Amino acid sequence: MQSGYQQPRMGSEDLVFLGMRAIVASEVMTRVMAQVEKIARSGASVLISGESGAGKEMVARAVHHYSRRSQKPWVDLSCAALPEQLLESELFGHEKGAFSGADTAKPGLFEMAHQGTIFLDEIGELDPRMQVKLLRVLDGVPYYRLGGVKKVAVDVRVVAATNRDLEEAVEQGRFRADLYHRLSQVTLTVPPLRERKEDIGALANYFLHQHDEGMTLTRSAVALLESHSWPGNIRELRNTVVQAAVLAAGSVVDAEDLRIRSSVRALSVAVGVDESNLDGMERRMIFEALAKVGGHQQRAADQLGISRRTLSRKLKQYQTEPVQEPLGVM
Repeated sequence: MQSGYQQPRMGSEDLVFLGMRAIVASEVMTRVMAQVEKIARSGASVLISGESGAGKEMVARAVHHYSRRSQKPWVDLSCAALPEQLLESELFGHEKGAFSGADTAKPGLFEMAHQGTIFLDEIGELDPRMQVKLLRVLDGVPYYRLGGVKKVAVDVRVVAATNRDLEEAVEQGRFRADLYHRLSQVTLTVPPLRERKEDIGALANYFLHQHDEGMTLTRSAVALLESHSWPGNIRELRNTVVQAAVLAAGSVVDAEDLRIRSSVRALSVAVGVDESNLDGMERRMIFEALAKVGGHQQRAADQLGISRRTLSRKLKQYQTEPVQEPLGVM
């Protein structure tokens, strides 16, 4: 078992945005956050794009944090979370009796965000009718609550986010071009986790310490995490780390505690083998994997991310007798 490895991470107080901590260790995300500070000082609408789970909400909160509206309300809503009628009521409010169940009047989120910021996540999910209503509000046109007779005027900065290609949606007629241009006065792109590997270890340590401050990650665990492509981005990383922390035998999370398959080369980095000696590195990794699983070739092959046939061929190549598998194990 390797000793615990603490990946450096940034943790200054100015990296907490509306209660959400931003863990920024990579150069690419440092540049994004520098852009955020500049953009935030303007009053422009901001459109944030990026894969699901990449950290778009954190960036949106940072825009509000650094803006002149930071002491005013912050309101957020996922546009995909509600059906059309409920979404309209949530955004623009309703009067008593406007529809079945409307027992009292309710201000909409735009009213609640007056002089502050409203964050509209998954903006690409808006249906065409709602797109028209939103465009009018963004253009500063007063609107009615549902069932209302008095117009409401608001002063709100809109920050929107999407994991869709809205330009393609515009070309296909699924998203209004005028609304797209109104939302994207300034654009920001949050890169996926696989393009900011320096953030992986820092984030993993943060999630691990949230679960148990006394736990640590080994170098092999960090290397294995960094070798993964993370299609689910930060959410997937958090779930993986928490699962490993729960299943780990002690206070140290090692590579074997992680439910990730990686290449032999990535695993060689994990155990610190000199890559200038590729044959020796590969040989050591194979025998270490076999030792961990008691000589069971299929399990060792699974850990290494190779086929059993490849493993057998490698063992013959080393002119070494294959390790006998335990009797009765299929």
